[in-house]
Amino acid sequence: MDLKSAIRTIPHWPKHGVMFRDITTLLKDANAFNYVIDRLYERYKDVPIDLVAGIESRGFIIGGALANRLHSGFIPIRKEGKLPHKTEKESYELEYGRAAVEIHIDAVPKGAKVLLVDDLIATAGTMVAAANLIEKLGGKVVECAVIIELPDLHGREKMENRSHKLFSLVKFEGE
Repeated sequence: MDLKSAIRTIPHWPKHGVMFRDITTLLKDANAFNYVIDRLYERYKDVPIDLVAGIESRGFIIGGALANRLHSGFIPIRKEGKLPHKTEKESYELEYGRAAVEIHIDAVPKGAKVLLVDDLIATAGTMVAAANLIEKLGGKVVECAVIIELPDLHGREKMENRSHKLFSLVKFEGE
C-alpha cells in the first residue's frame, strides 16, 4: 500500500515554511488505517510490551488501536494542563514553537516495558520529552513507532543518540 497517497500535505501550516502532514485522510480510509495497525501489530506482536503510550492527539488514535490489538494497556501523554490527576511534566521545542507534555505520576509501573507511539516524528522534541517522562517514572521505552518520519529534520538521530530505537512506516524526505 502507498501510505503517502493516503496522507494529505498542507503547505505553510501552522506557520509559513512548514509542510504539515495530515493523517486524518489516512484515518478515514479503512484500508489505510487497518494497514497501519496491521503493520505495527506484526512488528510488535512477539515483543514483550506491558503498555502502549500515545502522544496527544493523533498518537492516541494509533496507540489505542494498537494497544487493543496487542492486549496491552494504554497510557495517554497529554499536552500540559489536560490531565486531572498529579502529573510529571517535560518541556520541549518543536519545529514551530515550544510546549510541554505531561503524564500521570502513577501511569507507568517501575520496570514496565512501554512502546511509545505517535503519528509523526520531525525534530523529535515531543518524542524525547515523552520518552523522558516514561523513564522518570521508572519505565523502559522498548521502541518508538510513528507512521511518518521527516528525515530532513533529524529526529531519528536525536532518538538514537538517547539510545531509543525508532520505527517509521513512511518517510517524507526532501519534500
